Amino acid sequence: MFTGIIEAYGKVIYLEKDQENLHLSLESSLTQELKIDQSVAHNGICLTVIEIKGNQYTVTAIQETLEKSNLGRIKIGDFINLERAIMINSRLDGHIVQGHVDQIGFCTGVNFREGSWFFDFEYDQNQKNITVEKGSICVNGVSLTVVDSGLNHFSVAIIPYTYEHTNFRLIQKGETVNLEFDIIGKYISKLHDLYI
Repeated sequence: MFTGIIEAYGKVIYLEKDQENLHLSLESSLTQELKIDQSVAHNGICLTVIEIKGNQYTVTAIQETLEKSNLGRIKIGDFINLERAIMINSRLDGHIVQGHVDQIGFCTGVNFREGSWFFDFEYDQNQKNITVEKGSICVNGVSLTVVDSGLNHFSVAIIPYTYEHTNFRLIQKGETVNLEFDIIGKYISKLHDLYI
């Protein structure tokens, strides 16, 4: 379980395909605090640490993860948002994030105004995920509040701190991002489909 409050970057230094799986090795300031079998969110995807060597560690993504997320498009040198799992005695500063990406979204616009950056995203509405204005959304592992919401699109506002301390500063129009929709909204949508 995560909160969507990013702790650090990870820089991808090595990629290795192993049948349908992909092993990712990263450098991060968090590496010395990690341990084998620990869950860490990578751009919002919960992955297990399988190896640690010096300031580098390795995780594995299975084929389903590669298909539902932007990890299949990751390149050596890319920066990934990282968050360790929440501790039970911690404050929930973001929102409840499972680390299970629902689908990818596409950036359709980036605009700077009034001291913040406004990002517009579109996603495939056929998967029946929804956003609501002032509701929560997780984009590349970052807990955010929806500013504008439509049938298959939404906008978020990124304050300077978040822009500088996450990979939002690298997202441009046309790029893909990982989306995890609010778990409460997903349950309500499922109940609606079942009983109405």
